[in-house]
Amino acid sequence: MHAMTPTEVFLLAMLIIFTVPYLVWRVLRTDYWAPLVVVQIIGGILLGPGVLGALYPDYYATIFTPATLGSLNGVAWWAVMMFVWVAGIELDLGEAWARRGETGVTAGLALAVPLVTGSIAAVLMLRLPGWQGPSGATWQVILGIGMACAVTALPILVLFLEKLEILRQPIGQRILRYASLDDIAIWGVLALILLDWERVGRQGGFLIGFAVATILVRKLMARIEERDRWYVSLIWLAGCGFAADWAGLHFMVGAFLSGAVLDGKWFTTAKMDQFRHFVLLAVMPVFFLSTGLKTQWAVGGYAVFGAAALLLVASVGGKLAGVHIAGRILKWRPGEASAIGWLLQTKALIMIIFVNILLDKTIITNETFTALLLMALASTMLTVPMVSPKLRRLGALVGR
Repeated sequence: MHAMTPTEVFLLAMLIIFTVPYLVWRVLRTDYWAPLVVVQIIGGILLGPGVLGALYPDYYATIFTPATLGSLNGVAWWAVMMFVWVAGIELDLGEAWARRGETGVTAGLALAVPLVTGSIAAVLMLRLPGWQGPSGATWQVILGIGMACAVTALPILVLFLEKLEILRQPIGQRILRYASLDDIAIWGVLALILLDWERVGRQGGFLIGFAVATILVRKLMARIEERDRWYVSLIWLAGCGFAADWAGLHFMVGAFLSGAVLDGKWFTTAKMDQFRHFVLLAVMPVFFLSTGLKTQWAVGGYAVFGAAALLLVASVGGKLAGVHIAGRILKWRPGEASAIGWLLQTKALIMIIFVNILLDKTIITNETFTALLLMALASTMLTVPMVSPKLRRLGALVGR
């Protein structure tokens, strides 16, 4: 029998990654309640060590070898860096500042309340062993889980707003403003969690060097043509990712910052949309499936599912409560807070990136990661079915 070469094994894994989730999504028509990205992550869970690896260990060991997983991780790292970089560019901080009163109240409460409820859930989880990683202090685990419950995934939110045909409508732009501040907050919290006093000199040096380099890059970007800006931006992305990782802040912090300091007006909207969709189509499936491959159930499946259910209640309930409080303060019309609260439930990307980093740094365990991943999937799958009828009943809201 012919022994497959490493290249053949890698390509077979890629064939599985792109074929299986797509067929499930297309044949079963799951798009309403489970978009393709969710199906891809679920596919990774089913193909991972906890399910396929347990049922067919020989098959799993043949396809997902350490060399193959290493290659997939390399593709996934670059894919998600590009995706987060685009998310950083699309932050409209100028508009958020112009409407800072309303935006600050809504975004602040939509973040703070689920952060508190998620942290309470984390405290309850930590009463049992198996959730705290070997390198994680208790405060890091609690803050990390709380933030995971609070964040809204801006890139997935954009896809959902496009699907609901409200992305360019006033309500869509309002919701993007609220989510944008959440996106900034999660990277700030991540930097705090990863702050390493033994390497604080490096981290300070990175921030100073980044500030100086940003001034130079912005001057350069303003003077060159758009076709050159794309290439220069990718060089800037790789450099920031390397520098942030060298400093101990993780390459994803650098990736987000590299996009956040660039002006969206330097890139045409159509080309930015095309680039985001290309990354999502061509390389992000590798990240989504490799994320699912990290799931573990060593503390017991029931315990993981129980923790996921607890986190889902804390996340969804906290987000809805925070937005409803904001609605009362700002005197929104009846039903408006509910629709906006459900649209801010999308988590399956930025949150997954966030908890991937916590897992890589062994702050949380594979079981905690699995519970958070299941919570993110459930929260994201609930968004469109819950908000679609609300938007139909509140037709006038779309234009407000």
